[in-house]
Amino acid sequence: MSTYKPKFLPHQSVGVIPVPFSGGQKREGVDHGPVKIIEFGLLDQLKELGWSVTFDGHRDYTQLRPASDPPVGRLLNTRYVSAVTESVAASVQAHLEKGSLALTLGGDHSVGLGTFSGTARVHPDAALIWVDAHADINTPETTDSGNIHGCPVSFLLGIAGHVKELGWVKPCLTPNRLVYIGLRDVDAGEKKILKEHGIKAFSMHEVDKYGIAKVMEMAIDHVSPRGSRPIHLSFDVDALDPSVAPSTGTPVRGGLTFREGHYICEAVHESGCLVAMDLMEVNPTLEDDEAVFQTVTIGCSLVRCALGETLL
Repeated sequence: MSTYKPKFLPHQSVGVIPVPFSGGQKREGVDHGPVKIIEFGLLDQLKELGWSVTFDGHRDYTQLRPASDPPVGRLLNTRYVSAVTESVAASVQAHLEKGSLALTLGGDHSVGLGTFSGTARVHPDAALIWVDAHADINTPETTDSGNIHGCPVSFLLGIAGHVKELGWVKPCLTPNRLVYIGLRDVDAGEKKILKEHGIKAFSMHEVDKYGIAKVMEMAIDHVSPRGSRPIHLSFDVDALDPSVAPSTGTPVRGGLTFREGHYICEAVHESGCLVAMDLMEVNPTLEDDEAVFQTVTIGCSLVRCALGETLL
């Protein structure tokens, strides 16, 4: 077991940052995710686990939407995404500097531009565990849709090229500090990027082959050998099979089971290295009430496991 003790986490305090933002893709509704997660009692659940909780409140990010935001090459809503994610980076940074774990509730996964950038300002050597059905590593040249929620990792790595409108985003991640878990819908251009940069990725094939316990052992050892680096966990609920978490915008069959998703969070907690977490892409406007209840409840449960809840 890791002996790493996060430098800025002397007490069990967590800063909760809701980011009701859907501008990184075309489907509305994911901006309602944070409010629904809070309505389901997450803050009290964390307090019951012994955490001191600071809640940032529900901010209206639509105030940051520019009057004009034409496409930048293929990229859509670039200025809007930039303004929101820069603000999120500052929020994450502020909580980490106060000694709290930073928990961000999305929102679409373009928000990851901001969350990991904020973490890297405080922990320059931080590792990133990206749990997702998708690699989200398209560049402005490889993206077909232009949706920035499919591109954040390329910007964090500094391989996206210069986009003036996202100029605040600085390369803050290296391939050896990145690992994927749960991939099963990866674009051809993304596969090429993963291979060219030697990025460790455990697709559902590896999860099936090795089992989730071995995958997590290998993943954590890769990005934080012997607990040497703090970990940022970015969890997109579409990593889970749609039968487990149906209310999400880009579901893909053949995903993680209920227990596999929870084991990922449990293993990261047990590493002792977790300093920040994102829970992304919960969309309570999709599917029926039962599906929404199922998805939001599981989202809350994943967070609790990452923050220390155990079965016994």
